[in-house]
Amino acid sequence: MTHMQRLFAHLFGGWFQMRRSFPASLLDEMAAAIAAGERTHQGEVCFAIESRLAPLAVLDGLDAPTRARQVFSQLRVWDTEYNSGVLFYVLMAEHRIEIVADRGIAAKVAAGEWDELCARMRECYARGQWRDGSLEGIAAAHALLVRHFPGDGRANPDELPDRPVLL
Repeated sequence: MTHMQRLFAHLFGGWFQMRRSFPASLLDEMAAAIAAGERTHQGEVCFAIESRLAPLAVLDGLDAPTRARQVFSQLRVWDTEYNSGVLFYVLMAEHRIEIVADRGIAAKVAAGEWDELCARMRECYARGQWRDGSLEGIAAAHALLVRHFPGDGRANPDELPDRPVLL
């Protein structure tokens, strides 16, 4: 995507469809799926959806991976007891999905595994299957976390909000 295409997408795209693509009922389902999955491993999952970036930020070169890292910090996903936070970041204007994993998780889960998960979500989203893509992505993240960061039988405190954050 060229610089001008990105600017155009952020000026005229994204925000119109966020509430339609992610209605309150879907956000409730996603929160329930996150909460249920977190009871099976030591990870913490956070989901953030942003309709678009400010035009000046786009002109300054802010891209989805950089913004995802900013949101990771802003939402304090890094601030979990076991360094086990995972952020799903969706930038609607550019049709981008980024996953940022804290160092405890990144040491055990290869970046390629997250990339595959993002690709599957992107395919669903491209077909307008926002519910399926989101819930399948959350389930796949939980499966990775169970495999690489299993629970130890003790209660795992809920350190991050389960309900997706709309930015």
